Amino acid sequence: MSKGRDRTVSKGPDGTWGNKRNDAERSSSVHGTQKEAIQAAKEMLINQGGGELITKGVDGKIRSKDTIAPGNDPNPPKDKEH
Repeated sequence: MSKGRDRTVSKGPDGTWGNKRNDAERSSSVHGTQKEAIQAAKEMLINQGGGELITKGVDGKIRSKDTIAPGNDPNPPKDKEH
């Protein structure tokens, strides 16, 4: 499983958006917008062999999950969100 490679995009206390590997303590990159952070996270996941991208909203709740190829999703969705 790629759990260590999975990434989460969330808003920090200073208002910036962080792209963080789930097994890391600090963000890999910090961005002014959520869109920029998501794009950076997708690029990093592609480069490291795929995984799960979790996006949290401003309230901290999970907004979406997306498997980035070549990740292994045992139950792929019938329709793609992204």
